[in-house]
Amino acid sequence: MSGARNGAGRRDRWGGVPTLEGVTTATDLREIAVEADARLQGAAAHDVIAWAAETFGERLVVTSSMGDGLLAHLVSQVVPGIEVLFLDTGYHFAETLGTRDAVAATSDVRVRSVLPLLTVAEQDARYGARLYDRDPDACCRMRKVEPLDAVLRGYDAWISGNRRDESAERADTPVVGFDARRGMVTIHPIATWTGRQVQAYLDAHHILVNPLQDEGYLSIGCAPCTRAVAAGEDPRAGRWAGTSKTECGIHA
Repeated sequence: MSGARNGAGRRDRWGGVPTLEGVTTATDLREIAVEADARLQGAAAHDVIAWAAETFGERLVVTSSMGDGLLAHLVSQVVPGIEVLFLDTGYHFAETLGTRDAVAATSDVRVRSVLPLLTVAEQDARYGARLYDRDPDACCRMRKVEPLDAVLRGYDAWISGNRRDESAERADTPVVGFDARRGMVTIHPIATWTGRQVQAYLDAHHILVNPLQDEGYLSIGCAPCTRAVAAGEDPRAGRWAGTSKTECGIHA
């Protein structure tokens, strides 16, 4: 945690939300998250990002699965040059890696690929091939959750593109939340956006979109665990299809 940047008790220009002045514990960060979520309900996405940037400075980071370049573009309009983390699991579609590279080349962000401790070959040798079929939770933990946990220790807050309309599990996604396990603030500036609003932003700004979306992959994860969805189907129905698993554990 960054500690004090500015004196306890000071309120910022965002309707009285506390700043990082005097912040030294996870409890302080939780207070910031609770008050910010209450006061930023209904705020424009750019304003939510501006509050996060003003509050956390260099201790703020973005994560993206590279389903498209929307979040990177949106955040770069407010915080040019911000770091965007991409979890390179070793199992991604070629189209996803291409989208990552295109976003890095065209948006004013610094894309950083985060790698697991083990390569796919090393994981296969230690745990057996196709672990994702036998124990998808273990595979996600080693290739996504643990690598992200390690890199996030350098930050106090992170921005993700989760939206409430993506699935029933995400219906209560806060605009600003608190990740108790990691002891950090989570910011979801487009939590309230609908699919129609997303498409309007993509069209208006000519945003890069992962080509797999045109083939019905509306939520794109690792290739072995992702399928296309049918018209009208939940966008995340193609993730770990045929199992009870619905999330990789990053946002648990």
